[in-house]
Amino acid sequence: MNLQAIREAKASKVAAARALVAKAEGEKRSLTAEESASFDTIKGEITALEADEARATFLADAERRMGGERVGGGERSMADLESRVSILSVIRAQMEGRQLTGAEAEYHAEAERRSGRKAQGILVPMRALETRVNTTTSAGQIVPTDHRPADYIQPLRNRLLARQLGVRVLSGLSGDLSIPKHGSSTTTGWVAEGSNLSASDMTFGSVGLSPKHVGGISEMSRQLIQQSSPDIEQLLRDDMAFQIAQAIDGALIDGGGTNEPVGLLSTVGIQTANLSTLSWANVLEMLEKLEIANAEAAHWLTSPQVKTKLASTLKATGIAGYLMEAGKMADLPVHVTNQVPVVTGTPDTGQLILGDWSQVLLGIWSELDILVNPFDSVAYARGGVLVRAMATVDTAVRHPKAFVVASDVAL
Repeated sequence: MNLQAIREAKASKVAAARALVAKAEGEKRSLTAEESASFDTIKGEITALEADEARATFLADAERRMGGERVGGGERSMADLESRVSILSVIRAQMEGRQLTGAEAEYHAEAERRSGRKAQGILVPMRALETRVNTTTSAGQIVPTDHRPADYIQPLRNRLLARQLGVRVLSGLSGDLSIPKHGSSTTTGWVAEGSNLSASDMTFGSVGLSPKHVGGISEMSRQLIQQSSPDIEQLLRDDMAFQIAQAIDGALIDGGGTNEPVGLLSTVGIQTANLSTLSWANVLEMLEKLEIANAEAAHWLTSPQVKTKLASTLKATGIAGYLMEAGKMADLPVHVTNQVPVVTGTPDTGQLILGDWSQVLLGIWSELDILVNPFDSVAYARGGVLVRAMATVDTAVRHPKAFVVASDVAL
């Protein structure tokens, strides 16, 4: 019996026990001997179901952590199912008004079951965001008579790095999430013989995530979607997913809150550093701040402009080499993306982030939700269809002191 069936059976037994008690209370009497025996039997069955539920929940969590969560109790892993979902098949099914089949139907049903919600469109795996082959705006440009997809000229995109740096992904969420967090420890101290120790208590806090929605609508030509070339599937993946992926990536780094997640640069408690004077000593001071906070530095993250400054600035008089060499600084890799904003001013200033990205949480409530509208009047007149893609996520930082940010690198 799977987890959902166990919970449904338990709910049924609880309702039956409640009905016995309610009947006796309504008649202003105690349970009869027969009713008491029935109640005890139901109580035992509920206890057994709770034990089954605990075991099933433990196994489901263990399999999820292993990255191979089983689908519907079968032998195929969720990761295997995700790899076989075709976005092109999903869009075609909606255009033609027919039911989904195969891996697409199985994944959609499983994703709905786990979330406990009915999706407006068709759910496809968030893994689609990780496939970033690029597209163009008209079918004529990408389906020439001599089709050579290997030579397709890709547009220039911002590098999407945040998730590659090790962000912790929490999937399958339903309600708002609150994660307990250690605040402060008890204190100890030395005292003289016969003196009293000072009392102290541990304190606790929490890190919360709540759903934030991101999405977009684009028009695709009927010819593009109906092309049978496997390369069209790759192009559609990018057209549907890249902008959402970029929005999530940007929110992880610099989200401002309210409608979007609160990103790393907007998180209260992030440590700051001074690099207005770009020197080796100030770079080492950033590393020192993390070490004092008992955090482990894993990566540098910055913009292309700051990278240029780091790669062209000597460490110091008498010390050979530049601040950044061979893609590393202080033996840690330097990652570069336009997703790290430049602060405009006189002069403009760049930002340099140092920290442990495993301290960032990405919560996912809704996988990529695709809905096709072939009846929009403008798109309909030229045979096109509107395709809407949405996702529901949020981000949070577990330990803000695991990051140091310098926002004053003169450009």
